[in-house]
Amino acid sequence: MWAFIIRRILIMIPMMILASIICFVIIELQPGDFVSQYLDNPRISPEQIRLLREQLALDKPAITRYFMWVKGIVTKGDFGYSFAYQRPVGDLIWERMGWTVIIALVTIALQWVLAVPMGIYSALHPYSPGDYVMTFTGFLGISIPDFFFALILMFFMLKMGSTSVGGLFSTQFIGAPWTWAKFLDLLKHLWMPLVVVGVSGLAGLMRVMRGNMLDIIGSPFITSLRAYGLDEKTVRRHAIKNALNPMVSIAGSELPNVFSGTIITAIVLNLPTMGPFFYNALLNHDQYLVMAFLMFIALITQIGNLLADIALALLDPRIRMS
Repeated sequence: MWAFIIRRILIMIPMMILASIICFVIIELQPGDFVSQYLDNPRISPEQIRLLREQLALDKPAITRYFMWVKGIVTKGDFGYSFAYQRPVGDLIWERMGWTVIIALVTIALQWVLAVPMGIYSALHPYSPGDYVMTFTGFLGISIPDFFFALILMFFMLKMGSTSVGGLFSTQFIGAPWTWAKFLDLLKHLWMPLVVVGVSGLAGLMRVMRGNMLDIIGSPFITSLRAYGLDEKTVRRHAIKNALNPMVSIAGSELPNVFSGTIITAIVLNLPTMGPFFYNALLNHDQYLVMAFLMFIALITQIGNLLADIALALLDPRIRMS
């Protein structure tokens, strides 16, 4: 087991190098650079534009800038300098990372807490009214885009008389020190992004769990357990444990999906997360900020897959022994 974990961690190194190259090439394919937005500004002379390009090292070849960026990451932990915000990229990311991680982790926890029992109930009561309701809910959750669902909720909240829709705090609590009143205000606002971001993932996980349970319940080994004389509660426990295996294997992709799939939703709900930050960086050609965010998503994907593999090995002894 430890040899597997160490081998996977070592594999992450060349994978991150490959991801950095892909990220850099994709950003370089984008037409123009940060200085291009000033070309049509009559207040800035061509000489000032040339000096700005030299200052930001945009006049150097792409391969040179790539190795400068990688050298800064390896030797100093420096992910580059944000052209638009005129601050180190690492500082900007850490400022936004807190709320991004909190919303992502709470959303995933709620998805799993609700999706697994809903999928089990739906599979154990097929074609019942409850199964039809949950199946319809699943189709609805997958079909509605997150940003459109956010607009619908905001519309109904305004119709119901709410004066503070969107964001994580009311106006009087933004930037204020933490108090009990500010915490309660956070809870009043936090439910909306959790519901909007979590509904589609909840629906997908519930449908996967339902399909897994139906396959397991109809398998020969369940029939053998019943023929052996085990009570139905024990048989269901074995079925649930086996049905969880595919769920755990896809859990590694849930975290990066929540991080990267909520950009438009975060803009609509005015959330202080990495989504709007990343979108603005793309518009401003702020390449080092964009590449750092993409590298973070790549790292989260690999860590998530590693944790999913470890959890799968702990859950299923057959995988652990192999």
